[in-house]
Amino acid sequence: MERPNAWKNYKKKDLAELEKLNKAYITFLSKNKTERECTVYAVEEAKKAGYVDINELIKKKKKLHPGDKVYAVNMKKAVVLFNIGKKSIEKGMAILGAHIDSPRMDVKQNPLYEDTELAYLDTHYYGGIKKYQWVTVPLAIHGVFVKKDGMVVDVCIGEDKDDPIFCVTDLLIHLSQENMDKKASKVIEGEALDILVGSRPLVIDDKDEKDESKGKEAVKNNILALLKDKYDVTEEDFLSAELEVVPAGAARESGIDRSMIMAYGQDDKVCAFTSLKAMLAVEETEHTTCCLLVDKEEIGSVGATGMRSQFFENTVAELIGLLGDYDDRLLKRCLANSRMLSSDVSAAFDPTYASAYEKKNAAYFGRGMVFNKFTGSRGKSGSNDANAEFMARIRGILDKKGVAYQTAELGKVDIGGGGTIAYIMALYGMNVIDCGVAVLNMHAPWEITSKADIYETEKGYEVFLKDIF
Repeated sequence: MERPNAWKNYKKKDLAELEKLNKAYITFLSKNKTERECTVYAVEEAKKAGYVDINELIKKKKKLHPGDKVYAVNMKKAVVLFNIGKKSIEKGMAILGAHIDSPRMDVKQNPLYEDTELAYLDTHYYGGIKKYQWVTVPLAIHGVFVKKDGMVVDVCIGEDKDDPIFCVTDLLIHLSQENMDKKASKVIEGEALDILVGSRPLVIDDKDEKDESKGKEAVKNNILALLKDKYDVTEEDFLSAELEVVPAGAARESGIDRSMIMAYGQDDKVCAFTSLKAMLAVEETEHTTCCLLVDKEEIGSVGATGMRSQFFENTVAELIGLLGDYDDRLLKRCLANSRMLSSDVSAAFDPTYASAYEKKNAAYFGRGMVFNKFTGSRGKSGSNDANAEFMARIRGILDKKGVAYQTAELGKVDIGGGGTIAYIMALYGMNVIDCGVAVLNMHAPWEITSKADIYETEKGYEVFLKDIF
């Protein structure tokens, strides 16, 4: 039951649309590497499409009607969009839900130090990574300093061609005999993932030569002076900063045939981008449609901006209030009657590591969007397991519209595993299934996807929003 390769069926029109979508995706990936940046992008695109902030309607006590479009932002790190359908919201929504955080390194709150006239920033890695992959990779810093008066200072160093870049240093091969004997998980320890940020000492004026304190940690002090000059921040301001260390550089086409894209953060920005594009492309609908982009999935969907928070449920409650008289029963019926694609990536089959996969139930490049009926590990632990009836409905609408799709598991039964936000949304009693794009090098600094799969996934998301009910 092998699925066909989508590339073989494309006409000139299909290829033109495919390249246009992927060109926009490359730009998106290159400019939006953090959840804050993705949220800003989503809001800007939503406003262009006629969406308004739900809080403005609440303040003005305005009512919502079919065809109205609203959005809500959660702490600048998550966003949800709604397009009000003709049918009562009690009948449920068609939901696309993805996450916009990705594995990375976060700068600690007391990070800047000097050792033997080299200055470093101390980091704490975020999400599941192979730590050895992050050494010697060109890195950039994205994020914010928030000063005590509430002023937010945006930071982005390492992306402009004239910017400096950073790295985690590695031990030269000539001195690495003992290191090379360690397990891969121990070659680089978490506390060793500190980024080198400077080596030039602060120049002391003649009048300060007798002040010994001016000469201590001169490299660190020079870094602080430069940060003060450029961003008007002090060392204390690190206490209320959120600085993310990510691979530097733009997304690129990959392969001599340019059939793939290689970039940082495609888990799960590839599904976030295609979900948002589909949401904005679908205009009038019978049922209300929703695009939900959340934070913290890579660390268990915890916190106020993760899927486990009450943000989504509270926003739907406000939505119901703007549509008429609020009732808890309407909220519960709406959520239970909704249908959702948990838009998250799957593992693409890699013949180099074929022993980790079960070939009959693996995802392959070029065969379209991927459905994981269940995830979890070993005995489906921690998994959402979608209903067969829901999968059958999805098959029917995708086949009718000619969308390429495939089904997969995340590796062999006793090897694989992985979580998404699906099981959290399933708690409301709605039908949910994991669906997204196959990725090579998942969670590595640079991940690879197929242009065809991105194109088919965006098409499939549109079909879902229009026809799932």
